[in-house]
Amino acid sequence: MSHPRTVAVVVGSLRKDSVSRKVAEAFAALAPKSLSFKFVEIGELPHFDQDLEAAPPAQWVTFRDAIRPADAVLFVTPEYNRSVPGVLKNAIDVGSRPYGSSVWDGKPGAVISVSPGGIGGFGANHHLRQSLVFLNVPLLSQEAYIGGAFALFDETGALINEGTADFLKAYGLAFANWIERIVREEAVQAAA
Repeated sequence: MSHPRTVAVVVGSLRKDSVSRKVAEAFAALAPKSLSFKFVEIGELPHFDQDLEAAPPAQWVTFRDAIRPADAVLFVTPEYNRSVPGVLKNAIDVGSRPYGSSVWDGKPGAVISVSPGGIGGFGANHHLRQSLVFLNVPLLSQEAYIGGAFALFDETGALINEGTADFLKAYGLAFANWIERIVREEAVQAAA
């Protein structure tokens, strides 16, 4: 591989002091250098409405254009009411259209769910995986739940928990290997 693989990072929280964003930033900092990260914002996306597809809002076009060239995608999300935040589901829907032109199709992916509670956003993680499997995102099967998240960072936003840092490093390596595996498989299929 001559250049780092680009990973589009989609964070499901819009909060200014979002612990999900802190986890995403820590992950990017700890991941192998074979990966580069581009955070793609979702807060300004108009709600998906099929009637708008004839002349898509500029924000939809910008979002799709940001995801499309990425080699892979990482979703980092909090859990709202045992599911994903509406803003994240909207971004997934916007990216999946127009029909037949999904920006997610075939893109290797990973999901990290984040929660101040003990189960680390289990419900959000699995709901998100359901949508992504349907959209043909080959997901890293290793699951990542970050619980007790408010205690993992200092007042400057720096990750201070060594166990979490070690976990994120290992998950980053697994994700990098997963991306390469999917890229190789696609190359073999294209050559066949």
